[in-house]
Amino acid sequence: MRYTFLILMAATIQFSCQGSNKAAATEKTKNNKKMELSIKEKAVEVLKSIETGKQEPVSYINAGNYKQHNLMVGDGLQGFGQALAQLPKGSAKVNTLRAFQDGNYVFAHTEYNFFGPKAGFDIFRFEDGKIVEHWDNLTEITPTNPSGRTQFDGVKEIKDLDKTEANKTLVKNFIQEILINGDFAKMGNYFDGDNYIQHNPMIADGLSGLGKALEELGKQGIRMEYKTNHITLGEGNFVLAVSEGYFGGKHTSYYDLFRVENGKIAEHWDVMETILPKENHMHNNGKFGF
Repeated sequence: MRYTFLILMAATIQFSCQGSNKAAATEKTKNNKKMELSIKEKAVEVLKSIETGKQEPVSYINAGNYKQHNLMVGDGLQGFGQALAQLPKGSAKVNTLRAFQDGNYVFAHTEYNFFGPKAGFDIFRFEDGKIVEHWDNLTEITPTNPSGRTQFDGVKEIKDLDKTEANKTLVKNFIQEILINGDFAKMGNYFDGDNYIQHNPMIADGLSGLGKALEELGKQGIRMEYKTNHITLGEGNFVLAVSEGYFGGKHTSYYDLFRVENGKIAEHWDVMETILPKENHMHNNGKFGF
């Protein structure tokens, strides 16, 4: 700054004034850029505002164009506000553990107290820096699974950004070939032997744990069916797949978060939610609609 000042003093008065104005404008632009939040940060702040009641994050939502896919919440910003107004005062808690960005989508893994303790995944779609669409899947928080894992613990570090598309393809193929088509002979293509960390409340680690759980469900006459994979989003080593199907004969929304390591699925978190009958929907947007 001292060197720049001496140069400006040696120039003409007119040049000095023009240079000073340009420098001030440049500094202002830099400061504005520093203050601008990423869409991932905006999404996390919107979620946290459910707990804090802060008003500023609401400005990150497009008030005139906000489409809601949570079937129990009314459409638009008004529906969101009405849902929050029904919460018992001081009851809401929001702890976002993982957040990811894929293009104009942000998806997050969050521990809630939202009309009771819940595990959830949220997806936000942005346009011009504003949220214009929201999807989620919520379920009750449960005790640890047979391997002592919770619905929230595990790896958080995002890496391998250059492998995002390859990892998304791996998960898409797994959903289609194994979970939809039922071609279990190809399971070995997607896992490193029995090295598989599981956070589903009912299933133990490893492929052996998955096989045992499916066997037990079969004995009880409960079928887990995947019919359609609606969207697959990813950032680096994490991929979220949103699918539709049936669990025990009930229409179900499946949100599966996978961590991929060295081209194999290494860790899994999920939220299953029964889809309400159409007559109970608070809007006509549907559960999916990607």
